[in-house]
Amino acid sequence: MNKKKKKKTHVPFRLNILFFLVFVLFSALVLRLGVVQIVYGDDYRREIERTEEVTVNNSVPRGKMYDRNLKLMVDNQPLDAITYTRKQGTKQIEMVETAEKLAKLIDKETNKVTDRDKKDFWILNNPELAEKKITDKERKQVEEGELEEGDLYKLQLDRITEKEMEIPKEEMEVLAIYREFASGYALTPQIVKNKKVTKEEFAKVSEHLDSLPGVDVSTDWDRFYTYNKTLKSVLGKVSSSEEGLPSESLNYYLARDYSRNDRVGKSYIEAQYEDVLQGQKAKVRNVTDKSGNIVDSEVITEGSRGKDLILTVDMDLQLATEEIIEKQLIAKKKMGNTKFLDRAFVVMMDPNTGEILTMAGKKYEKDSKTGKSSIEDFALGNITTSYTMGSSVKGATVLTGYQQGAIQPGTYFYDTKLKIKGTKPKGSYSNFGNINDLTALKVSSNVYMFRTAINIAGANYVPNEPLNISSSAFSTMRNSFAQFGLGVRTGIDLPNEMSGFKGSETSPGKLLDLAIGQYDTYTPMQLVQYVSSIANGGNRMKPHMVKEIRDPVDNNKELGPVAEDVSPTVINRLEMKEEWIERVQSGFEKVSMEQGGTAYKYFGNKPYTVAAKTGTAQAFYDGPNRADYSEPQDTMNITLVGYAPAKNPEVAFAVVVPWAYQGHSGHNMSKEIGEEIMDTYFKLKKERAKKGKTEETTELKVENGKDIQKEQAEIRNSQENE
Repeated sequence: MNKKKKKKTHVPFRLNILFFLVFVLFSALVLRLGVVQIVYGDDYRREIERTEEVTVNNSVPRGKMYDRNLKLMVDNQPLDAITYTRKQGTKQIEMVETAEKLAKLIDKETNKVTDRDKKDFWILNNPELAEKKITDKERKQVEEGELEEGDLYKLQLDRITEKEMEIPKEEMEVLAIYREFASGYALTPQIVKNKKVTKEEFAKVSEHLDSLPGVDVSTDWDRFYTYNKTLKSVLGKVSSSEEGLPSESLNYYLARDYSRNDRVGKSYIEAQYEDVLQGQKAKVRNVTDKSGNIVDSEVITEGSRGKDLILTVDMDLQLATEEIIEKQLIAKKKMGNTKFLDRAFVVMMDPNTGEILTMAGKKYEKDSKTGKSSIEDFALGNITTSYTMGSSVKGATVLTGYQQGAIQPGTYFYDTKLKIKGTKPKGSYSNFGNINDLTALKVSSNVYMFRTAINIAGANYVPNEPLNISSSAFSTMRNSFAQFGLGVRTGIDLPNEMSGFKGSETSPGKLLDLAIGQYDTYTPMQLVQYVSSIANGGNRMKPHMVKEIRDPVDNNKELGPVAEDVSPTVINRLEMKEEWIERVQSGFEKVSMEQGGTAYKYFGNKPYTVAAKTGTAQAFYDGPNRADYSEPQDTMNITLVGYAPAKNPEVAFAVVVPWAYQGHSGHNMSKEIGEEIMDTYFKLKKERAKKGKTEETTELKVENGKDIQKEQAEIRNSQENE
């Protein structure tokens, strides 16, 4: 019997090979997974769990400013703010989406949106069309190194048309918000809106924070000036949140741990004391995951607002002085021959400490559009503008004469016009005859100063003959004047102080002009430093605007402890004998307190004593309308310097009225201002003394009342016990 044939398998050979390959691959996969899990598992786990620490500095409010009587001058006004904090790795399209949502909740001004912003926004919203702005040839040039990628971007910007840049109002608001988002730094809050944030906007944004990634509501601040424009230019400006760090000082501030969008002092006191006013910024360490999400935050330093400044200024005196200047300007402008009069300055300083009590300046400003005039603050003119000051500087001339041996205390000269060959006669406003140094100061003799300058130069005056002097005499006089602060920077704690201008001619007549204050120019601040050096007996004091620096405290109604007391600084001591300075002090006192003195009419019958020196300088108009005249226009500068009380000075002052009038005679605005500011100073002093005495008496009554009540209670208790 034949055996049955063996049944063949239904699985083809090729399928077996396929199964085998699958088995091999599966085994390899299992092996690989084992290697990944066992060998590299910890490494991959650490990579997944990897975090990054980023430290962020959060700004704090600036320090406040007070006057010497602790009246608040500059404060921080709280503002509702909407902010945006961009996490690391946030895409532009995500920011646009958030900006679109936020634009529906708030109104955002679009006036800061630039054409460049519009072009960038168009490229972001139209990537395909933007790509078509570049030709294949240009892309090939990039591959071949003839162009760079950045060049293609510039070409895209240049080829965007005006029509393509037309953006509807709704989208413009989105762009304005997106612009703020993009200008911020990762994990650093960026102000989106902090002005005119309505309560409705604040509430709406607060309600929708869950759908607005990165957006938050917060409180910002702005500088608030209690006295409006008074001294505002001297107090200085602070950059806005949009401006951030000034470009010219960017590297300086970045090196000092500032953020690019930090607000800093831009000018004058705000800039000069930036390190003090800025405060200690809060430092926060943010821990982010691989996606840039913040998973943890830790406050490293709490931070504190800036330290407070106590200024030397007396705001009651400052306001009164400004009112006096403004009233005088208005009154004198109504007089004839005053077409160039447009400004006036007053500086008052403690001659013993250099503390500036007032720094007032006013000037007429004309609106170019309306043509209307107004009187504006020009306090900065006390350090940024200079003028010929006239006879006010004659105290320095006399003391220089003593120092150089050109004259002695009591030296006499015959006051009559000097006649130098080839020049016009030069003299005083009157021929005073034979006078000494004290009378020369009292009546403001020009001839006495001319003869002193001639002797300083070692020259010999012969009527109707040439006068030969050495040019070195100019240096001799200027170096001596510099001891007082004339013609050099005073050292005040404000930037941008000017030193004045020195004439370049060295003819004999110019030396005589220098001796009577009609050649070189000086600032009002230099003038008050000069008279203070005479008032205090020979110390040139450094003027300063800051009296104290105080640590901040949490209670806004309280002042913190003194962190630094600004001590008086003597820049130099006059190289003069004590009796010489006393001699000039006597001459100054005669000017205002003795009949016949040029300021006696204004101070002679006062309940206080003043030592002063008046000044009138023939000058040329050099103001804002100078270009309207083809030839230099003659005018008169009038000045007044002084101090009071005459025997024990506590206040020195300088009054400067440039371009006061035209012609050889006119008003006495400088003297009238001087009289009024001194009346005001002593009136305030008397009122404060009376108020202090009243408060003292009240406190005494209260204390005595408590004692009586205590005694009565003790008597009652003893009676009850008995």
